[in-house]
Amino acid sequence: MELNDLTYKIIGCVYNVHSELGPGLLESTYEICLEYELLKLGLTVERQKPLPVSYDGIQLDAGYRIDLLVNGLVIIELKSVEELAPIHKSQVMTYLKLSGLKLALLLNFNVQDMKKGIVRIIM
Repeated sequence: MELNDLTYKIIGCVYNVHSELGPGLLESTYEICLEYELLKLGLTVERQKPLPVSYDGIQLDAGYRIDLLVNGLVIIELKSVEELAPIHKSQVMTYLKLSGLKLALLLNFNVQDMKKGIVRIIM
């Protein structure tokens, strides 16, 4: 599946979850509901996937976790905050660098209009 098509499907699921639940809930609630929506479409989803750090030629488990990894291609980082901060984008860019992947979606569910809560990040 092409990345644009996959992203389109993911964003459709994001809108479904936000429409059903609205803003103001915990990040973990949106995460599990979004995972369910993505699985309903037949997509492969890994939730809280460990992301090791390569340092000095070895892999170290530093406790990093990707919220959702879809089809092994798209990282989804979920937030439920008043406003996304630059550090949130930096976090996702670091996840892309560590994973070797090219595309991520940074999602803030704590918004009235979900369109304003979606940031597409390409490495």
